[in-house]
Amino acid sequence: MKLPRYELKAEKSLMVFEFISEGTKGVIPKMIIFSETSLNGVYNLSFGDKSTETEEIDDTVVSNNGDSEKVLATVVSSIYAFTENNPEIWIYAMGSTKARTRLYRMGITKYYDEVIQDFEIFGFIDGEWVDFKKDIDYIAFIVKRKKYENN
Repeated sequence: MKLPRYELKAEKSLMVFEFISEGTKGVIPKMIIFSETSLNGVYNLSFGDKSTETEEIDDTVVSNNGDSEKVLATVVSSIYAFTENNPEIWIYAMGSTKARTRLYRMGITKYYDEVIQDFEIFGFIDGEWVDFKKDIDYIAFIVKRKKYENN
């Protein structure tokens, strides 16, 4: 995506990313973590404010720093970076609340035409994974980098 985003700092494994949100509420450290799940080849995407006390993600805080588009673009850029090195991995994402999951859906919808060029996108609803469609309230999302033939 060709949107303004924050500079990411990543561990060598590209499983933990950090960046600084700068907005109306000041400077807020953020974290993105890709962690293995019990399902082979599926990683969970965790995202939120970085707690200064525990050095861990706090995904319950509502920052409202006025830079949500830039933050979203930064999270998406971490997915691109992670899947560049791990193209066979599925990325699972679900908000910590229904409202956050809805925000994820709105973000996917807004940039759908760009993201679908590089990723397969599915939503979880009624007990099954289905092709992502706009304006459906999914419980969770899963994405995978598309394979391209080298000609």
